[in-house]
Amino acid sequence: MGHSLDTAAAKALLAAAFAEAEDDVRTGVRVPISPALDDAFACLFGSTTQAFREALVGCTLARALDPEIDIRCPYVNQSERAFSGRSLDERVVNPFLQEREVPCSKGPYLSVLRRNVRFEAETARGLRDRDAFEAMLALIAYLGAAEPDAVHGFLRRLLLEFITLREAASIPLMRVRRLNGDQLEALIAGLLATPSGGLLPMLLTVAGFHAIRQTYGLPWDVQYQGINVADAASGAGGDITIRAGSKVVFVVEVTERPIDRARILSTFNRKIALQSLTDYLFVYSGPGPDEEALATARQLFAQGHEISFLDAQVWLITTLKTLGSEGRTVFVDAFLDLFDRREVSATLKTRWNALIRSVST
Repeated sequence: MGHSLDTAAAKALLAAAFAEAEDDVRTGVRVPISPALDDAFACLFGSTTQAFREALVGCTLARALDPEIDIRCPYVNQSERAFSGRSLDERVVNPFLQEREVPCSKGPYLSVLRRNVRFEAETARGLRDRDAFEAMLALIAYLGAAEPDAVHGFLRRLLLEFITLREAASIPLMRVRRLNGDQLEALIAGLLATPSGGLLPMLLTVAGFHAIRQTYGLPWDVQYQGINVADAASGAGGDITIRAGSKVVFVVEVTERPIDRARILSTFNRKIALQSLTDYLFVYSGPGPDEEALATARQLFAQGHEISFLDAQVWLITTLKTLGSEGRTVFVDAFLDLFDRREVSATLKTRWNALIRSVST
């Protein structure tokens, strides 16, 4: 009895929708869902009962993978259109949430309910958390009548709510005693490939300069500003300023955006010329400078302003492989000091933990 579901397909669908939901959180997008459901989502995710919202993920996956399933029947012996919510939870949903460090239950599937119940109004009688269960029923009713595109949008919105829970939680960063050059190469490549609105390239670059300063005992003061702070407003010539006493050694702009002639001239007019900067460095994690940008930099060099360019990944990996194990340890410690702050999203911290597990095995 009941319908069986493809576990691999469920995992793939969940992973893809979760990645989309993480992008939604990062960009501030919210998938439009019927306004009437907003209160139901608020109630379900405001509840301390985790089992109901986790069961809803299984219902949504089942509805997306097989529209013939009756998602009100989470036990296969309930009808010919039922499905095994427990199998889906144990093999797909709960392991996935735990791996992504989303707050979730550690107990058996629907442990707050007696076995073999249906997701219907009669089940709510006598429940301690009746409001949350009824909120789940309202969302299941919407799912049962939704078109396929709407089901996918619902899953994305549902996972956004889980990610929002994670953002409010404290995600401890995995610490490592030491990493060799090859492990750091994989780690840096993974971090730079992670969408972060420019935050990860910035923090990696700052940590790189700290590692150079400490390893070689340089009299540098490495100052940087927040990722969303305008240089003009702060009075800084760039994202990072390296000073030795009162002297500016060089100024660094960390960028993911293309570097063309217009970008060079704009930076020169608004920053370099105004502050009489002689050494200016672009550290890029996106496209490098084009030919016109390089030609413009050469022209400005003749005027006494040296503008240089560094590929962030190549520079960091080359530098760290030549600093030795102590320098690499300084780099990791400096990065974690910068990274382990409240303003850094839980999504990025979870990404760090996943990469550490990957490079350490």
